[in-house]
Amino acid sequence: MKIYDISLPISPQLVSWPGDPSPKFTNVLSIHNGNNCNVTKLEMGVHTGTHIDAPYHFIENGAKSDAIDLSILIGRCLVIEALSDHIINVSDIECYKLENFDRVLFKTSNSNLWKTDTTVFHKNFISLSLDAANHLINGGIKLIGIDYLSIESFNSKTHKVHKKLLSNNVIILEGVDLSDVNAGVYELICLPIKLVGCDGSPVRAILKDFDFHPIRISADV
Repeated sequence: MKIYDISLPISPQLVSWPGDPSPKFTNVLSIHNGNNCNVTKLEMGVHTGTHIDAPYHFIENGAKSDAIDLSILIGRCLVIEALSDHIINVSDIECYKLENFDRVLFKTSNSNLWKTDTTVFHKNFISLSLDAANHLINGGIKLIGIDYLSIESFNSKTHKVHKKLLSNNVIILEGVDLSDVNAGVYELICLPIKLVGCDGSPVRAILKDFDFHPIRISADV
């Protein structure tokens, strides 16, 4: 069984969404300084690195991160390689039998950015269109992931994609690194920290390949 770690490494150098707090590590205790053990204080936003958006992120009465059904975050997942150079549209996904899946991850050219430099924010990342979001909702998808820090374009002012997905209780997984993952069918595991009453949470996300090699798929999956 092969395991793909699709999580971003969290460090003070990891890029954050503009305006969000960057990760900060502080040594509270240190063996080097004569303490019995090493203890580190961590400060960061809940949408740092690889993370989920809970409905509460954009929906006032939406479910919070500790109330998310964990079964949504574990299970069979379809990784789609979207070749769009700007935004993922219905035309990129309408050929897939979405009813066979509860979870979809989009691999785009965004993943190449994690290979080159994780310290620079890129505003022109590939995002999901509202029409594609509606198509995925109608297909019964319960979790949608993308390989940059937001599923929605940087210039969005109304956040229609987030609001549409989260108001339909679709969990959003952002900031995955799919650069070493081929399109195919995997088992996804992305468990959040049990933060009480929060709008999101960092996760450690992995994909498991049961056949030792990713299952290459055609459009009729």
